[in-house]
Amino acid sequence: MDCTACTPRRPWELPFLAVPEEVAALRRLLRLHLRLWGLSELTEAAQLCVSELVSNVINHVGPGTPTTLAVSMCGTSLRIEVRDPGTHGLPTLIRATDDAEAGRGMALVAASSERWGVQLLPEGKATWVELSTNLSAPHGHSQNTHVSKAARMLDFYDVRPSARPGTSNMLTTAIAERAAVEAIADLLHWLRAHGHDADEALDRAQEQFEAESGQLTTW
Repeated sequence: MDCTACTPRRPWELPFLAVPEEVAALRRLLRLHLRLWGLSELTEAAQLCVSELVSNVINHVGPGTPTTLAVSMCGTSLRIEVRDPGTHGLPTLIRATDDAEAGRGMALVAASSERWGVQLLPEGKATWVELSTNLSAPHGHSQNTHVSKAARMLDFYDVRPSARPGTSNMLTTAIAERAAVEAIADLLHWLRAHGHDADEALDRAQEQFEAESGQLTTW
């Protein structure tokens, strides 16, 4: 399938007040967006980074500080920024002792990310992290065997967007989705024709998909 049919990963921002009660909501929202972007494998690392960066704002700038979470693609890396109006208390990487109760936050961020840094802005600062992905393009598919096999199979349905020049991304995405549904239905017909329980197979496929996508993770 041509990657013009992929869902665009458009940058998004969310203003919020930096209080402990907001952290869980930010983690939930981030998890949902990464699932929509096909980057569920980054959820744990991304949630950890957001938790630590927001905690830094609460502890070093102050509870209730107006803050913004910004998520975007930087090339093929996922970029997460936490912006706040404070220019003091810049996050630093320190070597915490084994029995220290503080100072581990940025060490965890550094260990979980490809790179991180702090950018001073006219209105404050942005602390950012970048997480590496297995994408070949910012808006491309995750390069795993499941997606690759499905793409090769859907090519037989001749629904490649290149066959329909001038169509919009929304339309080509709808065409690809319709082809995927048709392929699933054909496989169910094949199973039934060979004496298998199509409904049971569909349930098992859903369970396998959720397990492999990490959608059964509780938090």
